[in-house]
Amino acid sequence: MLSQRHPDTLAAIDLGSNSFHMIIARVVREGQLQVLDRLREMVQLASGLDNDKHLSEAAQERALSCLARFGQRLRNLPPWAIRAVGTNTLRQARNADEFLKRASTALGHPIEIIAGDEEARLIYLGVSHALDFDDARRLVVDIGGGSTEFIIGEGAEEGRYRESIEMGCVYYSRRFFPKGILNEASMQQAEIGARTMLQDIEQQFRHLGWEEAIGASGTIRAVARVVAAQGWCGSGTITAASLKALAHLMAETGHVKQLKLEGLSPERGPVFPGGVAILKGIFESLGIDRMTVSDGALREGLLYDLIGRIRHEDVRSRTVADLAQRYHVDQSHASRVKETALALLEGVASTWELEEEEHFLSLQWAAILHEVGLALSHGQYHKHGAYLLAYSDLPGFSQQEQQVLAFLVRGHRRKLPAAKLKRLPEDLRQPTLRLCLLLRLAVLLNRNRSSTALPHLIFKVDQNTLKLKFPEGWLVQHPLTEADLVQEASYVKAAGYRLKAK
Repeated sequence: MLSQRHPDTLAAIDLGSNSFHMIIARVVREGQLQVLDRLREMVQLASGLDNDKHLSEAAQERALSCLARFGQRLRNLPPWAIRAVGTNTLRQARNADEFLKRASTALGHPIEIIAGDEEARLIYLGVSHALDFDDARRLVVDIGGGSTEFIIGEGAEEGRYRESIEMGCVYYSRRFFPKGILNEASMQQAEIGARTMLQDIEQQFRHLGWEEAIGASGTIRAVARVVAAQGWCGSGTITAASLKALAHLMAETGHVKQLKLEGLSPERGPVFPGGVAILKGIFESLGIDRMTVSDGALREGLLYDLIGRIRHEDVRSRTVADLAQRYHVDQSHASRVKETALALLEGVASTWELEEEEHFLSLQWAAILHEVGLALSHGQYHKHGAYLLAYSDLPGFSQQEQQVLAFLVRGHRRKLPAAKLKRLPEDLRQPTLRLCLLLRLAVLLNRNRSSTALPHLIFKVDQNTLKLKFPEGWLVQHPLTEADLVQEASYVKAAGYRLKAK
């Protein structure tokens, strides 16, 4: 039931730690984008995180008001044409799940949280398309409100080397300039803090090298505007000398409230010192002399990634195939399990409300990877596989998608892990459990690992009952399958379902 969709207008929403952005674009020839609308609001979500990593009600209210406004603009777009993601602050917030329920309602569309590595991949994708990269090696840097992403890549691919470091302009401004005081000492301390955070990647990135450094997103674009307005360098570029001059000029002002720099918006002023210190630390640590500024960033990357999904050039499918190859999955057996699982789903999708393309994809990927844990050990291999999927960097997957995939692999045999299910967002629990029940049956029916086709099955479900009907006498001739189905009935009963096989 994978649909054929022809994109016209797409939307991407980036719930950043400092600002929320939305971009709406029309897809024109050869998959290029024509921007129709942009919306941006300085929400400063990161400033609402307390010491216990809880997002304050005030910060949530700012975010919800913004998302309600964004949501109005999205009302005429189909759900599959929209992708909304949260980044560092929502990765950290302990009450992120509760907030996402409210936020998704306000926006009128589900919101995913993406890992730092995935954020870096999407940033590079957006920048590479915006600047039409050739095959030269480039360093891309994006300073956000809560984290900074570093990518080295060649051409328009996803970036070969990616790192995400938890230092951003909101956090650093709060940490090193808590009372808004600006002087040489506070600027130096903030820069040293950034250079300390960069120690783990400095040697590796310098060794890899690059021909051009590119900067993206709000902080770096703001710096470029300010240094150009001062006449220190040309438009759209930042030099080490201009950055040094800017830091010195800021230190002389004495206080954030005194920052009256041409090109700097008043709303960015409070978080600008932290961003400048981070950028200066990056220039010093990585030996950058000159940086070109890109208009493309995460949201543009989201749009190009969405185009790939619509055209069934989904990077997630490539990630799954790479994992299967890396961990020596038995491809023939995995393919048989996949075909059985999808056939079962096809027959019950409407009754069980599993008609979304993502349901079919999740089941397909889980079937392909259900034995990935065998690379570590046969004993408890379903647990090993779930661990690998939960904690690996999986390009293309959001954190929620990764959780679902890990649960399906964890739950495909033996007892259903009820505690693991409760850790999923509430709206994902029932569909994920039902997909897991289908995967379990597909694995069970292919236990012989035989290329012989399965018999014609009649499979029906109501809300909580699964009914399997085999050809007359088939189960008698296959006593192991019959015994497995009896055991499976006891497993699914513990999850509130009934399995009847005859």
